[in-house]
This record gives sequence, C-alpha cells and structure tokens, in this order.
Amino acid sequence: MESITVTAPLWRWQSATAPGAWYFVTIEGEPADRVRLAAISGQWLDRRRGFGSARVEARIGGSSWTTSVFPHRESGGWLLPVKAAIRKAEGLSEGGAVTVTVNL
Repeated sequence: MESITVTAPLWRWQSATAPGAWYFVTIEGEPADRVRLAAISGQWLDRRRGFGSARVEARIGGSSWTTSVFPHRESGGWLLPVKAAIRKAEGLSEGGAVTVTVNL
C-alpha cells in the first residue's frame, strides 16, 4: 500500500440551497499524479466508486478514517473530505493548514 502525505488548507464548500457544508483538503501536483497513477494502474479496480472516486484510508494527527477521494476538475487534483468528528478531534478550522497522510 502506497502512502502520500500533503499539507494543504482546509476549505469549506456550501450549496446555495442546502444548510450543511462540506470540508475538504485538495491534493494537487505530484501527490495528485501519484493518486491518479494508482487509480489507472488497476490498484483501485476493486475500490472504484461513483463520480470516479476511490476508497482510501486517511490520517490527520492521531485520527484516522476510511473515506473516498474525488477527482477535482478545476485543480486537476483530488478532493479529500474531512468529516466533523476529525475536524473536532484535531482542532481544525477553515483555512488552517492540515497535514494528511492518505493510504492508496
């Protein structure tokens, strides 16, 4: 299993019509290329999901969880959603730098 570690800002997306918000870290550049290579190499064939997403294990600080990464057309990278329980446990806030390790 390959791991990548990135540090990027935590950002919020909110729909104009829905009350809730989603928080993400964007994986870009060379780390995104490594995610893409894992996706097309067949490494993820049994874990591919809708929207071109793939299941991964993620870790921030002492917290780890299973989630999916999603292709992000605007940046050419991947979006990693960070759920509320992880943000709370690790004291994360919008705009703050987050170091995350993703196991592919």
